[in-house]
Amino acid sequence: MIKNITKILIANRGEIALRIIRSAHEMDISSVSMYSDVDAQSPNVLLANEAVGISSSTNTESYLYINKIIKACRVSGADAIHPGYEFLSGNINLAVRCVSESLIFIGPKA
Repeated sequence: MIKNITKILIANRGEIALRIIRSAHEMDISSVSMYSDVDAQSPNVLLANEAVGISSSTNTESYLYINKIIKACRVSGADAIHPGYEFLSGNINLAVRCVSESLIFIGPKA
């Protein structure tokens, strides 16, 4: 059974996140940006329907941590995660975790 996506968390930043947000809006899917402290006023944070801070002062301590991504999904009520097109998109651990958490992973299957 395929579940419809109603709200998507974008686990990325910058232009990649903007493109995903715009596509989600065109598809009538609510978007959530997660952000580190240094990205709080970034265009993708401002364009998304919602934004969730992941409480870290540096990007290297935030965007790659699976527990923070899953927590941001839970806080926002997102039912899907789009990892972007860099490090997380090929992260088998994130894909497996999404399955175990009943979240849709928009990327390669584990």
